[in-house]
Amino acid sequence: QVQLVESGGGLVQAGGSLRLSCAASVSILSFNAMGWYRQSPGKEREWVATITNGDSTNYADSVKGRFTISRHNAKNTVYLQMNSLKPEDTAVYYCKASRTYRSEDYWGQGTQVTVSS
Repeated sequence: QVQLVESGGGLVQAGGSLRLSCAASVSILSFNAMGWYRQSPGKEREWVATITNGDSTNYADSVKGRFTISRHNAKNTVYLQMNSLKPEDTAVYYCKASRTYRSEDYWGQGTQVTVSS
């Protein structure tokens, strides 16, 4: 059973930083991609960033240059370092793990990030 547990959310002032963690119950090497998504009240869930097994990364334009996704394979953990936070970054942040070769996606329960102005 795959479980993903996010942590690191909280309340921060605009311009501040947070680091989110996503710990998996299995080896993250079994997933060909892991990513972060976010959802604000009244809005659809949106993609934020992805990292592949080959350490290739991609970012949404809205976070490019401010957020960094990384992984620690030995700890089975993926991180999202968020700098220069803005009030519009306020959302519940979700971790997603994908095995595209099996059409499998797994989601964490989410962690709340609130950025005050």
